Amino acid sequence: MSLPANAADSSAPAPVLQVLKAGCASCSLHQLCLPMGLDEADMQRLDQIIGRRRRIKRDQSLYRMGDSFDMLYAIRLGHFKTYQVNSNGSQQITGFQMAGELLGMDAIGTGRHQCEAVALEDSEVCEIPFSQLEELFHDMPVLLRQFHRIMSKEISREQGVMLALNSMSAQQKLAAFLVNLSSRYAARGYSASRFQLRMTREEIGNYLGLAVESVSRLLSTLKKNGVVDVNHRDLELLDLPALRSIALGTDPCS
Repeated sequence: MSLPANAADSSAPAPVLQVLKAGCASCSLHQLCLPMGLDEADMQRLDQIIGRRRRIKRDQSLYRMGDSFDMLYAIRLGHFKTYQVNSNGSQQITGFQMAGELLGMDAIGTGRHQCEAVALEDSEVCEIPFSQLEELFHDMPVLLRQFHRIMSKEISREQGVMLALNSMSAQQKLAAFLVNLSSRYAARGYSASRFQLRMTREEIGNYLGLAVESVSRLLSTLKKNGVVDVNHRDLELLDLPALRSIALGTDPCS
């Protein structure tokens, strides 16, 4: 589950381009990304359409609202946030994304991006030209099924967030957010209980619909109760089962 942040200055230097060829077969994240389930020959065909890796500096935009769509981006390194601008001009974070996930699917239907994607730290993405990807779909049904699976997961995630924001208490929202991060890091081979928050408390609050003061207070309460240990952005989940119970609303002390 990736506030308000200032949009990147259009006069800022363009993100640095890395000309190294991306290779799906050698990437440790290919079991989380589009290549999952492909045989070696099909993976080589997918490799051929991935033109380059692109490095994005912290706080720079990968794409902006209204930009025309021609690429999907597979996150290879780092973290991003996506946000939309509301009618009143305020920014609403719609997600936090990490390595192994795709960015840019919001624009497939309209041909223009419906949100802005900003790097939370120095990051790297693999560019996937969508027109060439569509051509592969005709010959590679496994790739098409994997793409549909990724889109389905994204839709389910967004629906889950909407449900959580409408029905959960503030404590449940934060607990569910931390449990979600834990499971995503575990799927990538990282520790499920110790990680660094790449986003600020203000960004977390914006995403969950909570004031930054509420996020800080809730983290302090979880720390006092021995559920987590937090030091600035360094986080350790001391009692993951208890955190899951809080998220589900089944913890008697919540």
